[in-house]
Amino acid sequence: MALLNPDELSTALAGLDGWRRIDSELVAVVEAPSFQAAVALVVRIAFEAESMNHHPDIAVNYRRVTLRLSTHSEGGITTKDVTLAHVVQAIVNEGCRFESGG
Repeated sequence: MALLNPDELSTALAGLDGWRRIDSELVAVVEAPSFQAAVALVVRIAFEAESMNHHPDIAVNYRRVTLRLSTHSEGGITTKDVTLAHVVQAIVNEGCRFESGG
């Protein structure tokens, strides 16, 4: 799987609300309505990610969930990351919100 070139990455980001590129990762910060909702969000994302055999880095700080997507075997962002970001976006939009700026 090839890394996305700058044009492909710009196009991908245009279709992803709440995500931004930081170095070689797609990053989003989500605010959940409660700690329990944050953990539930992580569990849902984990099951989806496992079904895709693609595993994001996830950090939970109370109601705040930080997600980092990168295809480690390729050393950067691929279509696999963009696909998972779209899945995550749909889950987040069901009851949480992306923090402004990413």
